Amino acid sequence: MTEGTTTSPAAEGDTLSRLEQEGEIAADYLEGLLDIADLDGDIDMDVEADRAAVSIISDASSRDLQKLVGRDGEVLEALQELTRLAVHRETGDRSRLMLDIAGFRAKKREELAALGAKAADEVKSSGEPVKLDPMTPFERKVVHDAIAAAGLRSESEGEEPQRFVVVLPA
Repeated sequence: MTEGTTTSPAAEGDTLSRLEQEGEIAADYLEGLLDIADLDGDIDMDVEADRAAVSIISDASSRDLQKLVGRDGEVLEALQELTRLAVHRETGDRSRLMLDIAGFRAKKREELAALGAKAADEVKSSGEPVKLDPMTPFERKVVHDAIAAAGLRSESEGEEPQRFVVVLPA
């Protein structure tokens, strides 16, 4: 093997299979949780942006699944951390798995992308930086991506849990 080689297709396949394994472990954990809570839901697994993505979806009333989302996604965040711990326990590796329940994160992602685009427009027209309200790391990432897509820069400032995004002029 020579110095400076790029990732081989086999190595990419290893990463994919590792992420698929994370998804399988997470799905088993979450199915057990749904059984204990006596909630109906189907588990959907995918790999997005180099991380396992697991969703709990339901054909029935999503009111049951809303209990697992909680107020502003607080329960969802906690369940995601517990699921990551379950994966870590099985694999020994830290997981960056993303969990979505009843489409909460997908909807939140759309709202945050719109917020980022609106802030970028405001900065472009005023030429002044714009500070947004405090956000979770997931929320800040979505906003940073939307601002970059609009051709501007942004940075996070402050300390958790009051960390926020500042949109900067070009």
